[in-house]
Amino acid sequence: MHIQDSRLDQVIDRFDEIEARLGATADADEIVRLSKEHAELKKVADKAKALKAARSDLAEAEAIIEDGSDADMTALAREEREEIRERIPQLEEELQLLLLPKDKDDDASVMLEIRAGTGGDEAALFAGDLFRMYERYAADHGWTVEVVSASESEAGGYKEIIASVSGTGVFGRLKYESGVHRVQRVPETESGGRIHTSAATVAVLPEPEDVDIEVRDEDIRVDTMRASGAGGQHVNKTDSAVRMTHIPTGIVVLSQEKSQHQNRARALQVLKARLYEKERAEMDAARAAERKGQVGSGDRSERIRTYNFPQGRVTDHRINLTLYKLDQIVSGEALDEVIDALIAEDQAAKLAAMEEEGA
Repeated sequence: MHIQDSRLDQVIDRFDEIEARLGATADADEIVRLSKEHAELKKVADKAKALKAARSDLAEAEAIIEDGSDADMTALAREEREEIRERIPQLEEELQLLLLPKDKDDDASVMLEIRAGTGGDEAALFAGDLFRMYERYAADHGWTVEVVSASESEAGGYKEIIASVSGTGVFGRLKYESGVHRVQRVPETESGGRIHTSAATVAVLPEPEDVDIEVRDEDIRVDTMRASGAGGQHVNKTDSAVRMTHIPTGIVVLSQEKSQHQNRARALQVLKARLYEKERAEMDAARAAERKGQVGSGDRSERIRTYNFPQGRVTDHRINLTLYKLDQIVSGEALDEVIDALIAEDQAAKLAAMEEEGA
């Protein structure tokens, strides 16, 4: 797709305008807003300037070649023209990717919800493995993970675990993890060495800081109870756990990791994240259908990814990607290789859609 010079000028002019306004304002809120837009536009403007410069250099080289009065200069111009002709398509492709419409929530922190699906105790163990994978992945990216609530399985792992993952760009990467994850392995309790198939569901809900989701006091019911799970006798001495029900939607949130006061605040935070996701889904029917199809009922036949331990492979079924790096992926070390491939596929689909619209 050829990017018109007028589009390049538009990008550069907007960046220059933001820079000028940043230097002229003393308003703290406007400085924060402009600084964010400046950071987002800088890469695009730099690439647009590079593309304009390359096109200018190409025109200059072609003028020298057409003139032909200086043999040495003409020969150099021919070499330069070939190099520039190879470089321009690459610059255009890179700029097209930068110009793709972005999900406004990509920079948001998230609520990560993992639930055991089909497979009993083994599914709960796998849910625990997934949580630890994301926990280590988050640590590698400098993000913070804070458990909101957890329902542990007697055999280990989790029936359900909800955590807040905060940092820059969390949703932009983890949003591709929503769906059913399937595991194929021999459980430790299996004496016959038979491979079992289990599943767990992952839901990633954006939690943008600047969103204003109104939750009226009369629309929620708060119940307190004794927390359950690890922690010895102390965990059952006080009614510290909080269950919050949003009456209009029926959404129920449980928080049991801290004091009652902190649990109320955290439960409200989770509730707002779920209400915001509901709002996103209603505004974007296509995304809602996709998410429903991904998460489904937790049955092992509805999967986006399979972790096959006997063969040491991980397969993402959405893009037919198979990597024989199971240990590195489950440790979080190589998870970026899967996510990067999903992002590239998503970008390619968006580019194709732009080209169809421009055709």
